[in-house]
Amino acid sequence: MSKVAYMSKLYAPTLKELPAEAEIASHKLSLRAGLIRKSASGMYSFLPLGYRVIKKIEQIVRDEMDAIGCQEVILPIVQPAELWKESGRWDDYGPELARFKDRHEREFCLGPTHEEIITDMVKGEIRSYRNLPFTLYQINMKFRDEVRPRFGLLRGREFNMKDAYSFHTSQEDLQKHYDEQAGAYGRICERLELDYRPVDADSGQIGGDISREFMALADAGEAELVYCDCGYGATTESLGEDFDSTISHTCPQCNKELKLARGIEVSQVFQLGTKYSKVMGLTYQDEDGVDQFPYMGCYGVGISRSMAAVIEQSHDDAGIIWPMSIAPYQIIVIALSTDDDAYNYAESLATQLAVEGFEVVIDDRDERAGVKFADADLVGYPLQIVVGKRGFESGDVEVKIRKTGEKRTVPLDDAVNEVLAILENL
Repeated sequence: MSKVAYMSKLYAPTLKELPAEAEIASHKLSLRAGLIRKSASGMYSFLPLGYRVIKKIEQIVRDEMDAIGCQEVILPIVQPAELWKESGRWDDYGPELARFKDRHEREFCLGPTHEEIITDMVKGEIRSYRNLPFTLYQINMKFRDEVRPRFGLLRGREFNMKDAYSFHTSQEDLQKHYDEQAGAYGRICERLELDYRPVDADSGQIGGDISREFMALADAGEAELVYCDCGYGATTESLGEDFDSTISHTCPQCNKELKLARGIEVSQVFQLGTKYSKVMGLTYQDEDGVDQFPYMGCYGVGISRSMAAVIEQSHDDAGIIWPMSIAPYQIIVIALSTDDDAYNYAESLATQLAVEGFEVVIDDRDERAGVKFADADLVGYPLQIVVGKRGFESGDVEVKIRKTGEKRTVPLDDAVNEVLAILENL
């Protein structure tokens, strides 16, 4: 059973004014709804409501990773320079790699990605083809020293990410798992209720020859993409410098006209081949006892970026509209009075819904009704239940569906069943 939360005790400071530094909806609303607070340029603290959302996204990702046989680990954020020098990326990565020295003058970096350290970790442990394949993943903070952090969680310096790394004896086996990861990424987007498109993409600083991004369609997205209803999609960057987005293009698969859009990259899958295993000396012995380099893949999901992408796609002038799957609380019971029979009923109703397995918060603050209504819309709880003295005396409560704005009046004595019936369709 979930425990009912009380707004009077919840650390959830909302803002009436638009933050000056916020340019796009997800950044504005994340700050205004009390999900995050800025600590430095491109770095944010997650407050209780925001962290509840993050944990739910993480759990969805864990569910899908575990379902395809991945195993969770945790890797250090601080990484020794010698591993990055061994791979050749210490110099190639550029100023986005935050480098520093400890008191003994040893060089380290803050990891923006973990190919080097995980390759080194399994080196010496993989002795035989019988040890393969396997996939390890983590959910951890990353740091990339962006030259111009902006758009809140969409382009920060510190960010929360799931990164997985797979090891295989053949290109065919790598392809099989790559497809499994891509399938899992599609399911993650669907559980987040994102309008997304998988697109062919450039591998960038990660490397490898084959990569696919999962783009949440949004005008605020930094990437430009083309896609078709037949399933084809690609970033315009991957199509080359000569691609002209000002003219129409036909789909290379079905010859229909391609659609042009902007998108937020929420996840990406890569086939690395033997790029890292060769340069870092990771080998195993095949069936004939001959040393071979394992084929590798890596697969990333932006956890904090996914939260921002959901907000970017799902909001209105009043605030956020969360899907049930990741809402900080699924139901808010708004008590318009705090010391009478109507309040006692509101508290009882909240408890009964929590017993049914829903996450419920009751707004028991000594605030005006208008403030409570505005905060409920701003934070974006999927279902609002309003219990006031007048409605209580007439034998009913009001239920509002945040996504549609639809309001229903339900009788007090059957409110739990009525609410459960509504929730089945959310």
